[in-house]
Amino acid sequence: MALDLKNIHIGSMIHSHVEQNEFEMTRICKFMRSSETEIEVMYLQKDLPTNVLLRWSKLLQYDFFRVYSQYLILFAPQKSNIQSIKQKEDKKSALPQFRKNLYTQEIIDFILELVRTGKRTKKQVMEEYNIPKSTLYKWLEKY
Repeated sequence: MALDLKNIHIGSMIHSHVEQNEFEMTRICKFMRSSETEIEVMYLQKDLPTNVLLRWSKLLQYDFFRVYSQYLILFAPQKSNIQSIKQKEDKKSALPQFRKNLYTQEIIDFILELVRTGKRTKKQVMEEYNIPKSTLYKWLEKY
């Protein structure tokens, strides 16, 4: 199943993972504390509550939250350095701060596929996804 980060359907991703790894429905129902019908409904859901997604992640030993993190890395607008400095001066957030430029192998593969198939030029990738030129060229050389 190809990952479409612009149109995430978490239920179908979970269902695919369950089928791929041949999880038994009785085990799933017991762990999720849900009936078979409720599980089937979850497979049809585009979105799931975080507590449910966390249970699926534990059961299937797969980080489904990372799909959303990858979306943010690629498509969320990046703060300018001036904005970032001003925000730090104004007040500290109680939430943990994460670096945006952490690229997973899936992200790297996605970007390289865009370039190699001609869907995007190197320049378009650098502008659209805010990937530094040196990083993109290192990926192209390495992979």
